[in-house]
Amino acid sequence: MSSALLTDMQQQSGEHALVRVGLSLGANLGDRLATLERVCDYLSEIFGSLRLSQVYETEPVDCPPGSPAYLNACVEVSTTMSAPAVLRCCQEIEKDLGRTRSGEYGEPRTCDIDVLYYGEMVSDAPELILPHPRAHLREFVLRPLCDIDSLLVLPGQHATVQELLAAFPPKNAVTLYPL
Repeated sequence: MSSALLTDMQQQSGEHALVRVGLSLGANLGDRLATLERVCDYLSEIFGSLRLSQVYETEPVDCPPGSPAYLNACVEVSTTMSAPAVLRCCQEIEKDLGRTRSGEYGEPRTCDIDVLYYGEMVSDAPELILPHPRAHLREFVLRPLCDIDSLLVLPGQHATVQELLAAFPPKNAVTLYPL
């Protein structure tokens, strides 16, 4: 990430109260683990300390046939950046790590970073829907979120992420990735 962008992102801090932000990380092209490590390096440069889940290998969900398996993790950061600034930061990291967008839904990608929640904010703005509209329906999000905070209740939900995860039928679609 360019030093100018990093400085710009850091300067946007201080505009808001400190907020807990959950991010979902994924990669299914190239050296997936190295990509997730680089994402975490970028995030720690910007936000400081990270709460990081374990890494999981996941069968592709809502992806074109033949898509390779993902590595997924979740990270929680604390920041005073606005939600749109956090989103821009994530998009710049994706771009720096080679993410391209053809417009095909679910296309394979070198890097994917989704903002899952921004404190208790609920928003239906087209550029950033919060909480992520499918987070509570995706085992590959809930399992790593449980590593960070199993008692977390996503905005708009009534059950903890642990309770939401327990409702999934066992199918081994999300497995711990050996490091």
